Formats: sequence, structure tokens, C-alpha cells
Amino acid sequence: MTSLPREISSATSAGAPAAAFRRALRRTRSRLLAWAEAEWGPLFRTVRRQLAVHGPAAIPMTLVATAAVLVFQLLQHTAAGAAAVERIGVVQASLPLGLELLRTPLSLFVPAPDLPVWGAAAQVFLVFGIAETAIGRWRTLSVAYLGSLAGTLYARSAVRLGSGHLFGLPFDDAFLRDTGPSAAVVAVAVCVAWRYRAWVTGAAVVVGMAAEQAMLPNMAGAEHLTAILCALAVTGYSRLVERRVGRTADALRSAWSVGPEAEKVRRIARAAT
Repeated sequence: MTSLPREISSATSAGAPAAAFRRALRRTRSRLLAWAEAEWGPLFRTVRRQLAVHGPAAIPMTLVATAAVLVFQLLQHTAAGAAAVERIGVVQASLPLGLELLRTPLSLFVPAPDLPVWGAAAQVFLVFGIAETAIGRWRTLSVAYLGSLAGTLYARSAVRLGSGHLFGLPFDDAFLRDTGPSAAVVAVAVCVAWRYRAWVTGAAVVVGMAAEQAMLPNMAGAEHLTAILCALAVTGYSRLVERRVGRTADALRSAWSVGPEAEKVRRIARAAT
């Protein structure tokens, strides 16, 4: 009988590490869930609400953009289609500036012919779909186009600087095909991350693109970084404008509400005299 308390004590002490591990696991899980809620919660709820209310009608631009990537991929693998895609959507730094600017909007949807098209289509569908429901169709299109345009213009200028310059590119890059949605996707992703304060996600995109360019310097990586800078500038400026417009609206509302009250005070004062 005296050995029973000893057995219970030894069993309890043996189970203590397991209980402590389970408590630590629960705390870690709670912290991860809290972090995920802070990072993605508002964005997730916005996207879910829009899709629940409107269904596919919430992302018409995304569906059209994804279809355009697939169509251009099919066209450029046919003889006649390849020539047409070359004339309307292929951009190179060696082209005249006017022609390059004219082709830039469609070049966004022309994937690299030697890479799997499903990767480009999936990027467009996922990132554009989230952005279209979260920040709006026209803002998504604007950021995507400006990011792609910024990358294209940077490549044109960097080639003229030459590889000897810190921000320059080799002269041979002037003849590389400069198409695809990747710069636009990166710009849109950073914009959405900023708007919804998903700081870790946005930082991961920026650090990933910077690390890729550091390990394997090329024109595409440089354009991605340029698109990120463009997205940060556009988003920061729009936020500044929104704050100023909000302050002006608040001031106008205050003046509107104070006006009738002041008139009442004047009427009471006149009546008293």
C-alpha cells in the first residue's frame, strides 16, 4: 500500500513534460492564429464577402485577363498567331519609344513562350482576383499597368546606361523580349498588402524579389523591383490624397453643422435685445 503514492507521483512527474509541451503547442497555435487574423483577416473577409454576394461577377476583369494570357499563349504557338502577337504585344527596349508604349498594355498579357503558361495564368487569376475584390477593378488595372510600364521604361533607360553603371543593363538586353504579367502581379500584390496592412506578406514579396535579383541579376528581376517601387509610390500618394480629402470633408461637415447653430445664437441674441 505504501508503494501506491510513489507510483502515482512518478506517473504524474512523467506526464509533466508532455502536458507542458501541449500547453506550449496551444500557446503557439493561438499566437499563430492571432497573427494570421491580423495579417490576412480583413483582406480575407473582404474577398469572401464580395465573392459570396456577387460570385464570378465580382471578378470580371480577372477572368478576362486570365483568358487573355491563355489566348495569347495559344496564338504565339501558331505561325500566323505568332506574327500577330509580335506586332501588337511584344515589347523590346530596342523599339522606338512610341511603338513600345503602344504595345505595353497588351504585352502585360503575353507570357514568355518558353515558360509554362499555367504559372502566369495562375498568378494573374489569384493576385488580380484578390485585388479586384479588395481594392477595386480600376485601381487594380491602374497599378498593374503603371507597374508594367515602369519596368519597361526602366529597362529602356538602363540599357542606355550600360552594364558599367550601377543601375545599368547589358546592351544585349535591348533585344530581349520584355513581356509577361509578372511585374504587374508584383506591383498589385504590394499595393494590396499595403492597403490591408499585411506588412509581413508585403515585406516577403519585396525581400523575395530583391534576393532573386541579387542571386541572379537579370532584366526581369530589375523590372520587378522597379514595379515594386512604382506600386509603393502610387499607393503612398493615393493614401496621402485620401487623408487630405477626408480632412477637407470633415472640415466642411463641421462648418455645415456649426452654421445653423451660429444662426440660432444670433437670432436669440437679437430677440433678447
